[in-house]
Amino acid sequence: MNKKSKEHTLNILGEEIPLGASRTINFNIAKLYTSTKVEIPIIIERSKKPGPILLITAGIHGDEVNGVEVVRQIIAKKINKPKRGSIICIPVLNVFGFLHMDRFFPDGRDLNRVFPGKKNGSLASRFAYQFVNQILPIADFCLDFHTGGGDRFNAPHIRVDPKNETLVNFAKIFNAPFTLLSKNLEGSYRTTCSKKQINILLFEGGKSQYSSRDIAVEGVEGTMRILHHFQMLNPIFETPHKTNDSIVVKKSLWMRAKYSGLLHLKIPYGKQVKKGDILATITDPYGTRRHVVKAPNEGYIINVNESAIVYKGDAIFRLTTLLEPSNE
Repeated sequence: MNKKSKEHTLNILGEEIPLGASRTINFNIAKLYTSTKVEIPIIIERSKKPGPILLITAGIHGDEVNGVEVVRQIIAKKINKPKRGSIICIPVLNVFGFLHMDRFFPDGRDLNRVFPGKKNGSLASRFAYQFVNQILPIADFCLDFHTGGGDRFNAPHIRVDPKNETLVNFAKIFNAPFTLLSKNLEGSYRTTCSKKQINILLFEGGKSQYSSRDIAVEGVEGTMRILHHFQMLNPIFETPHKTNDSIVVKKSLWMRAKYSGLLHLKIPYGKQVKKGDILATITDPYGTRRHVVKAPNEGYIINVNESAIVYKGDAIFRLTTLLEPSNE
């Protein structure tokens, strides 16, 4: 950890927060049409003992409720009260989208594609700029929680740049069921952290506008393992242990519908399948046609389209094609 973790007084948005303090600060960036302030609560818990500063965020996309639920549970269960150091939680970054269960900002932009933002840019870009310049610099380590878009249900996984061995190792500590090796996207929060040399793990699990208890458990327990690694987990909690190591996915493919029609799923997310296994059927509404969807290779299903109806070309499954060899 860098020298930030050794500072006794934390200055955030102009407010000084000493060791041992608990604060909730409202981050104001814009107003609704009615001139009502949109306030983004930042929940800060500091131990009396100096240590790392962890920034935990969710809701970059306003409709990704499951990520918000993970951070909510971390706060509600008081996991965010550290043994040492500081934990900063922002359960909902995109409050505008959260109000309407919309992925985007009111300007139609994806917040996770405009980082690091511009001081005089669009609303989303201005917000990203303020966040990157006023909040992010104090963090030593970041955890960011997401879900799959639309009806596409992601198996719980950590997403990291394969070139960053440090993050790959942190992903193994978090120990989600899967670790997906994927390069950083331009304009993303993850890329900005990388450029500023701040370690970040991006968690994906579940789907938009839906809250899964199982996904929340994976997110919360993975966070606790990270806190334990940094010697920050409050001793009132036991560190969650898993018998299986995270499956590291090096390559995967999207299986797309060859026909339009009603989608009938035959397997759940996360399941290991063999080549030729039946994954789903696609039928027409009239009972005259039935197309069977089979696995083109052996692998794990890490994303499932749970939409009742699909069009030709729609992504219906994401199937792993290359895994990192097991240490066993």
